[in-house]
Amino acid sequence: MAWLALVLRVAIALSTQGFFQPDEYFQALEPAYHYVFGHGHLTWEWISPAPLRSIIYPALNIPPFWLVKTLGLDAKYPELLIAGPRIVHGLLAAITDIALREVTRQVLNDAFVSTAYFVSMTSLFHSLSLSRSMSNSLETSLTTAALSYYPWDVTRTRMCIAFAALACAIRPTNAIIWVYMFGLLFKRLGFRSSQIFTLVRDCCVIGSLTLLAVFALDSTFYGRPTLSLLNFLRVNASPVSLFYGSSPWHYYLFQALPILCSTSLPFVLHGMRLAVKNDEIKLKTMLGCIVWTVTAFSFVGHKEWRFLHPLLPMLHVFASRSLVELYHRSAKAEIRVPREKRIAKTVATFSLPIRTRDLCLLLLAVPASIYVVFFHCVGQIKVMSYLRSIPPENLTSVGFLTPCHSTPWQAYLHRPDLAVPGRMWALGCEPPLGLKSPSDYKDQTDIFFEAPFEYMRTHFPSQVDPSYPPSPFALSIPNVTFVETLQAVEQSSRSWDLGWRHEWPQYIVLFGALLREPGMLDLFLNQGYEEIWKGGFEWEGEGQRRGAVRVWKHIR
Repeated sequence: MAWLALVLRVAIALSTQGFFQPDEYFQALEPAYHYVFGHGHLTWEWISPAPLRSIIYPALNIPPFWLVKTLGLDAKYPELLIAGPRIVHGLLAAITDIALREVTRQVLNDAFVSTAYFVSMTSLFHSLSLSRSMSNSLETSLTTAALSYYPWDVTRTRMCIAFAALACAIRPTNAIIWVYMFGLLFKRLGFRSSQIFTLVRDCCVIGSLTLLAVFALDSTFYGRPTLSLLNFLRVNASPVSLFYGSSPWHYYLFQALPILCSTSLPFVLHGMRLAVKNDEIKLKTMLGCIVWTVTAFSFVGHKEWRFLHPLLPMLHVFASRSLVELYHRSAKAEIRVPREKRIAKTVATFSLPIRTRDLCLLLLAVPASIYVVFFHCVGQIKVMSYLRSIPPENLTSVGFLTPCHSTPWQAYLHRPDLAVPGRMWALGCEPPLGLKSPSDYKDQTDIFFEAPFEYMRTHFPSQVDPSYPPSPFALSIPNVTFVETLQAVEQSSRSWDLGWRHEWPQYIVLFGALLREPGMLDLFLNQGYEEIWKGGFEWEGEGQRRGAVRVWKHIR
């Protein structure tokens, strides 16, 4: 059955048409593309004085980029630069489904495996996120693999520790899960000093080797000794993380978990109730881990759905517990999971022990999955294909007047001719690095959308130069000078406009919402621009990302 997961996840990866999170591109694909091709956009996390991103995850994309470049296929078939990494991440995503089968077998028994597998394969959030090039997605696969080797019955910890260490290397916050799981394991071992010694030894050796490997990779990539994991934890525990938004303490309970579970939520809750009611030790261990992790993440101001993605396979185990129970109840043959592991005598078949009405509810996720894969926010991806199709002699410069990181960059465009500074630019959103009181800080995107017409009047020339020269200072570079500039502004005027200077580009990419801002439509028309392309749906998106993606070209 593993082949089914491999086929499905790779198919979803290759078929995904829409935009979900900027990190998919700017924290995974773009750094790898920059490493192979020597150009591309590196965000502040990569070029700040204390970089906080490790190359370990983006490095997975280097082989497909390098292979396409080495074979000389990137110029003729640039789409391969998109397909290659997608195949890699589709294969990695399948680890989640495959490992979940073993987790379910260990925690429950064989009678529940096919149901858990089905719930995982039809998961809406997995369809949206699991096959994407996002660190949370690989973190989910590695966490599930580690749980499949967790010593639920016997002491077999080495592979579990190895996968857990890799998950923590990808996302340091994954350690929250393993503090709980290994804490319980220590408690279970009690005073058996030899087993505790072995566990501690393995944790220290594997953890140290992983840390040294990450340190070596990052130091090689950055060209100086760098421990990105420490910088990552330090910055995410600081007010800088709140710059990207904060949510109330109950966000994960009432928003993230329902979205992650979608149509399986009633069965997840029922499965949790059964675990507590019947005192099912292994399921209660999982439940404790979920409660612990959600509680820990709830204390952090910046919250996102995907931060809980590694918990979703565990939630699917609870859903399978409920679905099989309800199926057997309807057949007047209630089953119970014994306290001690037993070998299920159920013969493996392709039939699913799920009631028809429950199956119908679960399958409601399928049309939603089709929508998020094929139709959701497609304009933000298709615009890069459109720009790539324009011959180099007809594409001198392009500016993105959109909220920062609204589209992919060179990893999806692959236009070396636009790598010259100022030829292709977008509004920036660098955080308040080095500030003591960042509460009133505004980045370039904030300043632009506060008064777009005024920004265009003061930061652009009065007329378009038909030679379309590069913009001299289109955005800030978050280096030491940038930090010193912010600190100087904080001590003086607290005017966060850093004096950016643009030239009118040949092409402008924007969302339709910008055209509804006072004076903007007339400004573009008066400067000789016309709309030549539109992608996506006008009703989707929020705020400044509404109105579909548009491309305007200077005609006269």
